Amino acid sequence: MNGYQSLSASGHTLAWQYVAPEINSATSQVKLRWENEGWTAEGTLGVDNAQFVLRISAGWTIQQCLVFRDLEDPDLWLGTDTHGRWGEMNGAHRTELDGCTDIDFVNTPFTNCIPIRRLPLVVGHSATLSVAVIDIETLGITKQTHQYTKVSQNIWRFTSSYSNSEVEATVDEFGFVRDEPINFRRLD
Repeated sequence: MNGYQSLSASGHTLAWQYVAPEINSATSQVKLRWENEGWTAEGTLGVDNAQFVLRISAGWTIQQCLVFRDLEDPDLWLGTDTHGRWGEMNGAHRTELDGCTDIDFVNTPFTNCIPIRRLPLVVGHSATLSVAVIDIETLGITKQTHQYTKVSQNIWRFTSSYSNSEVEATVDEFGFVRDEPINFRRLD
């Protein structure tokens, strides 16, 4: 158990603002709702004006990902068997994503909240995950590694191989990112 409070079945809403001055008016938002034995997360991705829907199991494992960018049909529609095998909803297997357990949109801290809520780490321990990083502008997907370290009950350190950067983020009592210095701050 990760020690974070359970969410109410009535849902949860979060929003973050970009900290960078050149894009400080952009926000990222997500609304979580409980349905059919799991969570549905619907959100926006700030400066890219994109929308996403993630289907997440009760144990905080991603099952489906849809990304929309002002088009009628989804631009990207992925599903997983929750064992690291990914495919498009038309049945095409995405072998380059095999082994990925999570998705990362760099445009929101929400996708970091998913492993934080799922990983049963004690303070001082780390986990390295294979992650499908989605570029919202191009819809390109690359398999990368992220390392998550639980620094304290309310501080996590993320290290990603694609940006070769390290960020320490504070989280709230539910395990949701509150502040990610130089990137995002939560709007309450």
